[in-house]
Amino acid sequence: MTGANRPKRLPPFPRGYRASGILLHVTSLPSRYGLGDLGPAALHWLVLLHEARQSWWQALPLGPTGYGNSPYQSVSSFAGNGLLISPDWLVEDGLLRVEDCVTQASSGSAVDYGAVIPYKHRLLEKAWRNFSAAPRAELKAAFEQFCGIM
Repeated sequence: MTGANRPKRLPPFPRGYRASGILLHVTSLPSRYGLGDLGPAALHWLVLLHEARQSWWQALPLGPTGYGNSPYQSVSSFAGNGLLISPDWLVEDGLLRVEDCVTQASSGSAVDYGAVIPYKHRLLEKAWRNFSAAPRAELKAAFEQFCGIM
């Protein structure tokens, strides 16, 4: 491509743009499920960031983790981490009951992945079984749109 035909490159932000933000992995958010997720605590975090006049939340990689459960050891560059799905939203959608989500108190200082992973996978499997047995119309439509079926 010659210089005359090359598209003009624009800077990613306007001249003089300034912003600040916070680096915090989603799993570090408070949760009664042993590991932070993209549920109510994440929304509350966004409100706190906004109130503190922060413009950016750098959440780190959100893929499924591999060795050592590090977000930097993801087994996929494209998949999302199912552990970050909020049981609270699954309850709200009628896919789980509150009783399904009873957990043991966590230490709050460290994630016990050995306990959290099977616990969250059981919840996700139960939510999927409930969805598959009798999906609500609006959830089925959203799922089909996500899958590209519609």
